[in-house]
Amino acid sequence: MEHTAHDGVDAVHMARAIELAALGHGRTSPNPVVGCVVLDASGHVAGEGFHPYAGGPHAEVVALREAGGRARGGTAYVTLEPCDHTGRTGPCSRALLEAGLARVVVAVPDPTPRAAGGAARLRAAGVAVETGLLAAEAERVNAEWLTFARLGRPHVTWKFAATLDGRSAAADGTSQWITSPEARADVHRMRARSDAIVAGVGTVLADDPRLTARPTVRADDGSPGRIPLRVVVDPSGRTPPGARVLDDEAPTLVAVAEGVTTPRGAGLLPLPRHGAGLDLRALLKELAARDVVSVFLEGGPTLAGAFLAQGLTDRVVAYVAPALLGAGAPALGEAGVATIARAHRMSFDEISRIGPDLKIVARPQLAENSREK
Repeated sequence: MEHTAHDGVDAVHMARAIELAALGHGRTSPNPVVGCVVLDASGHVAGEGFHPYAGGPHAEVVALREAGGRARGGTAYVTLEPCDHTGRTGPCSRALLEAGLARVVVAVPDPTPRAAGGAARLRAAGVAVETGLLAAEAERVNAEWLTFARLGRPHVTWKFAATLDGRSAAADGTSQWITSPEARADVHRMRARSDAIVAGVGTVLADDPRLTARPTVRADDGSPGRIPLRVVVDPSGRTPPGARVLDDEAPTLVAVAEGVTTPRGAGLLPLPRHGAGLDLRALLKELAARDVVSVFLEGGPTLAGAFLAQGLTDRVVAYVAPALLGAGAPALGEAGVATIARAHRMSFDEISRIGPDLKIVARPQLAENSREK
C-alpha cells in the first residue's frame, strides 16, 4: 500500500526516523544508514533507534529493545524497508513480527534482491504496511548507500574551495589557504565520513597532501572508526616514492594505466585508459568491490572535469571565500560541455555560512543523472 495522504502525525514520526538515520553517517559502510521510531498501541513513542555501525544491531532491533512489550499492537516508522535476510544479524522483518506490531510505515523500498522482501513478509502475516512516506527525504539521507546499491558504484562527492571569481589557486600556483580554518575543519569532518578520498597526481605533485581525516570518526565505544582509503589517480605512475600520501597513516591505492609499473609504497591498481586519463567508471567498480560506498573527490580541475564528463559526480560541495584573484587556476577544467545546452545543471541542497566563507551543497538534476543510465 502506497502512502498517499501524508498524515501529519505519521510525517512527524518519519521525520524523526530520518534524523536518527543520519546519526549513523560515516560508521555503517557497507551497510545503509537507517532510523526507526516505534509507537505503542495508543500512539506514544515507545522506542527509537538507528543502525550504529556495520555488524551492529539494525535500527528496528534497537528501537524494539527500547520499546519492549509496549511495541505490541503499535506502529513502526522505518526509513528503509526492513531486511528479510540473515547476514551478520537476523532479519528485521522477523523481529517486527515477533514484537507484534500492527502497522509498519516504510519510506524507501530496499533495492537489493538479497535484503528486499521484508514488506511482503509483513503483509503476508497480516501487518498493515505503507510505503513512500517522506521518500525523497529518506533517500537524501541515505544517498550514498542507495547509489552503491542501485548503480553498483560508490556515491561521489566532489569538494572544492574557490574564490568568488571561481579560482582555486593564484597565478603563481599558491592555493593555501583560500578558505578559513572553519571551512577546513568542516572538510576534515566530511573526509572522516567517507570511505575513500580521491585525488589526482597533479594535486599530489603540487601540494603533497596527506589526504587523511583529522580527527578520525570514532564509534560509540570510543574505538577508532573506519580510516578512509586514499586513492591517487595517476595514469603514468608519477607519484613520488616519498609523497606523504604514501605514508602509513592510512591505506593507499595508486590507480595507473594498464602496463604501467613503478615501485611504490602502496598498492597499484591497473585500469583501462579513457582518453588522456583513466576509465573512472572502472575505478569506481574496483572501489565498490572493496566495499567503498562513498568517495570524497578532492582532485584538481582536470580530475573533477573528468568525473563530471563521465557522469560520475553525485554531489558537489563548494567552499567559497570572500576573495577575488582575477587570474589563476579555475576550480573546474574540461567537463564535456561544448554548449550552454549541455551544461551540468545542479540543484542547491544547502547554502550556509561557515566562518567567513559560504558552503554550498548541490546535486545534479535528474536530467543530468540520466547520462549514466
